Amino acid sequence: MQMAFSPAPPHPCPPAPTPDETMETLLDALREALRLLGGFDPALREVVGMTLRVTGGALLLAGAIGLPLGAALGLRARVPAAGCLLPAIYTGMGLPPVVVGLFVYLLLSNQGPLGGLDWLFTPRAMIVAQTIIALPLIVGLTLTALRSLDPALKLQVRALGATPTQLAWVLLSEARLGVLAAVIAAFGAIISEVGAVMLVGGNIEGQTRVLTTAIVLETRRGNFALALALGLILLALAFVTNWLFHKLSDE
Repeated sequence: MQMAFSPAPPHPCPPAPTPDETMETLLDALREALRLLGGFDPALREVVGMTLRVTGGALLLAGAIGLPLGAALGLRARVPAAGCLLPAIYTGMGLPPVVVGLFVYLLLSNQGPLGGLDWLFTPRAMIVAQTIIALPLIVGLTLTALRSLDPALKLQVRALGATPTQLAWVLLSEARLGVLAAVIAAFGAIISEVGAVMLVGGNIEGQTRVLTTAIVLETRRGNFALALALGLILLALAFVTNWLFHKLSDE
């Protein structure tokens, strides 16, 4: 004899929050975020410190390589292999960060050619990834800034008997706003990216967690107050950087 089983009644779905409840949740999260910022919570200090160390290290490294390279290319009348080199630089300026992260991950993994360095899931790997992201921006924008100068300026400086070093210094001084914009653009690109540092850093608490990866994690956890506090810090860093650029531009 077959027994008939009646299906269990479906569990009722929880009611959707009303607009007032949603707004109250957001306001509570914002108030808690401001409280965390006011006390500069230790979790915030740790993440901000790691962010500045990684981004600062990558920016210094990219600047040390990219500024001389961009200047050398921008000051040359003819760039060697320009048909391939310049498109490669400009393509690198729009390189997806997650692709850079994948490339660095494969290089530094145990099976990769640089696996012996044991850098994967360390700040060093994150600095390498961010340097690769920032480098084409600094090279390309520095090159463009120098090439946008009036060609007559170069002829005038040469006519005054300037050495190649003096010529380069004068032209870089004239293009200083464009060069500074290159550094600012690189800083903005690397401090706000998440894909590359997540892949090669692993978002390890106390070791490789930075502002962007922490925002993703805390949002997934539902800890909106901490995520908002981290987001406000990120916005503040971007604002201060652009404010400094504006002040230097006025001078």
